[in-house]
Amino acid sequence: MYTFDSRVRYSEVGEDKKITLDSILNYFQDCSTFHSESLGVGLDFLERHSQIWVLSSWQVVVERYADLCEEIAVETWPYDFNGFTGMRNFTMRNREGELLAYANTLWAFLDTRRGRPVKVPEHVAEAYTIEEKLTMDYAPRKITVPEDAGDREAFPVHKSHLDTNHHVNNVQYVQMARDYLPEGFPIRQLRAEYKRQAVLGDVIYPRVKQGAGCCTVSLCDEVGKPYAVIEFT
Repeated sequence: MYTFDSRVRYSEVGEDKKITLDSILNYFQDCSTFHSESLGVGLDFLERHSQIWVLSSWQVVVERYADLCEEIAVETWPYDFNGFTGMRNFTMRNREGELLAYANTLWAFLDTRRGRPVKVPEHVAEAYTIEEKLTMDYAPRKITVPEDAGDREAFPVHKSHLDTNHHVNNVQYVQMARDYLPEGFPIRQLRAEYKRQAVLGDVIYPRVKQGAGCCTVSLCDEVGKPYAVIEFT
C-alpha cells in the first residue's frame, strides 16, 4: 500500500469550506501516480516503453467531505491484474482514522504506438504488491445511458482540460459534468465510465438526464458517441 499525508487547502474547498469532489479525485489520482513513481514504473518509465495506464472507470463514495485545514491521509493499492487491466482501491481518512471517502477504479494498459490495449508486462505487475480488495458495495462498471436525456449547449476542448497524455484529464470530465447538477445536489456517490479520449479541438456535446436523487451526464461527440458518462447519486 502507498500512503501520503496532507491537509485540506483553501484551493481545494468549495463555498461551504469543505473539500470538493474534484479535489478528492485529484488526491486519489495523485496518490496512484506517487505510488507508481516510488516503485520506478512511473510516467517516464512508461514513456520510454511507449506505454500508458488509462483510467477506464471510477466508483467513488463520499462518507463525509473533509473540512478546510483538516489533516488527511490518502492511501491506494492494487488488488488485481488481469490481462490488460489493473484494479485499484483508494481511501481518504482523517487524523483519527475516520473513513471519509473511498473508491474502486479499473485501468487499461495501452501501447501508445499502436493505440491498443496490451497485456500488463510481468516486470510492471511484479513491481506492485497485490493487496486484499476493499470491502465496499461494488457497482457495475458500465453506466446505462438514459435514452430520454436532454441536449445541452456544446463547447470545445481547451488546453486547460489536457494532461500529460495530451487528452482530457479524467477529473476534467467530472468537472464538466458537475455543471449540470441541480442546485444544492448532495453528491454521495460518483460513477464515471471513460469510453474514448477527447483531445484539443474536439467539441463536447452534453446530454443530461436529471432524476430523483440521480443525475447522469453523457459527454459526447457530434454524432452522440460518448467520450465519458458520469453518474452522480
